[in-house]
Amino acid sequence: MTKKILLLATVVALSSCAAGSKVTTVQNLEESADAPYENILVVSLFESFDSRRYLEKEIVAQLSQLGVNAVASTSKMDTRTPVTRKTFADMAIEANSDAVLVTQLVSLNTGAKMQGVSPESTYNIRPTYYFNVWGVELTEYVEPQSMELSHALVLATQLYSVRNKEPVWAIESSSKIIQDYDHRQDYSVFVNEAKAIGSQMSRDGLLAP
Repeated sequence: MTKKILLLATVVALSSCAAGSKVTTVQNLEESADAPYENILVVSLFESFDSRRYLEKEIVAQLSQLGVNAVASTSKMDTRTPVTRKTFADMAIEANSDAVLVTQLVSLNTGAKMQGVSPESTYNIRPTYYFNVWGVELTEYVEPQSMELSHALVLATQLYSVRNKEPVWAIESSSKIIQDYDHRQDYSVFVNEAKAIGSQMSRDGLLAP
């Protein structure tokens, strides 16, 4: 049961609105790395295949805008394909990739609180038979309470050199997400995370000009 709740929270958090990602460098680019890279295989490791596909799609789009060839691993597999090192190694060879970018979930803390909703009032004012006397009918509509969800999401991203077969660079990106439970399907978090990852890769000299 706990696993199912965590999976649902992951899908919800990755489909919600985030103000932006804070990026922390975990591993600076190694001097021995064969950077910059120009053909990158993009891999996301979540339990939800849809979340993997959405994030990979946006990262590929960001890298393409920065002038790098990139391919999403989910475009080469389906939900039945084994998620193993060999699977992605074979993909990298097939795509002639010089690097593999791997993003995975580090932590997700979710909280919830109920929010009251102010009533909506309408007034119907009608004249009466008496001078300067009016009849007022007040109608109030009170919506049910809504639930606000807050998420603290941390993703880890590593770049592996295909030639050296080892990680050469790593970051963590953290986001604080607040959403209304009834309106939680928002794609923007994928865009924000992809922009944060792509921008940091560009600044750190990982991408071929």
